[in-house]
Amino acid sequence: MRFDKKMDWLEKVARNVMLFVGISGVLVIYCGFLFLLFSGRDTTVLPWYLLISPWVCIYFGLTQAKQLAVIEWFKHKIVRKK
Repeated sequence: MRFDKKMDWLEKVARNVMLFVGISGVLVIYCGFLFLLFSGRDTTVLPWYLLISPWVCIYFGLTQAKQLAVIEWFKHKIVRKK
């Protein structure tokens, strides 16, 4: 097996692991956050980046074309056209 083929395989595995970790993180963290919120417990001790971190894993698990599409979507949402 050639080196570039091994790197392609490794990149695909790494992306799939990042997607799995990100999706699992979204489910676990957000379900836990909602549980704390609806049970009346204080959620101010949770740092804000805890809710964003799984989305970073999902972003880096995407292909480069999809990453660029996400950036363009955010630009379109943030910049208002006159």
